[in-house]
Amino acid sequence: RMINLAELTPYILCSICKGYFIDATTITECLHTFCKSCIVRHFYYSNRCPKCNIVVHQTQPLYNIRLDRQLQDIVYKLVVNLEEREKKQMHDFYKERGLEVPKPAVPQPVPVSRGRPRKVLGSVFRIPPELDISILLEFIGANEGTGNFKPLEKKFVRVSGEATVGHVEKFLRRKMDLDPTCQVDIICGDHLLEHYQTLREIRQAIGESAVQDGLLVLHYGLVVSPLTV
Repeated sequence: RMINLAELTPYILCSICKGYFIDATTITECLHTFCKSCIVRHFYYSNRCPKCNIVVHQTQPLYNIRLDRQLQDIVYKLVVNLEEREKKQMHDFYKERGLEVPKPAVPQPVPVSRGRPRKVLGSVFRIPPELDISILLEFIGANEGTGNFKPLEKKFVRVSGEATVGHVEKFLRRKMDLDPTCQVDIICGDHLLEHYQTLREIRQAIGESAVQDGLLVLHYGLVVSPLTV
């Protein structure tokens, strides 16, 4: 029997933007698929799948997504003129900004070697072993008088266990463009942390109560420095 497009629509819609898949991209951990731009934007603020809430990666969820070209080809075949409309929108976008329209990538033939087998390179996304602590930075608020500041865009960070609380504070000051008169208090569990403490020491001292989904959870708040009062 003929299958109506409406029957297939739930399987080719992005649950984030509610539109048909564009550059269909699948999370390798749970096999849920979204538009590439939608899932990349989502991972700026979360490390969980927006559909099933599974932790995709502790600090770099973009490592665990893959383009699904076969599914995208199916979507373009099912939805009339979708591919043409998407190409036109992209063309207009670049032209309006005076930019060169990118050319589609042409797959290159792989030469066949008859000699010794070539070593296959590993993933370019390998994480250096010295970056052994994953932290989650949770904002708990700012007191009046701390001045203007930027919100922290990415709260998942992977660092060395030898990094100190002082290093975390410097990172927050730089990313949030904090006023010099603003004091940053960093807390783990019920403990107000000192600048000299390393993240590895904190994790060992406080234990599993400080860890969530494999991440060392640090809460930080902004207060007016007592030196300026």
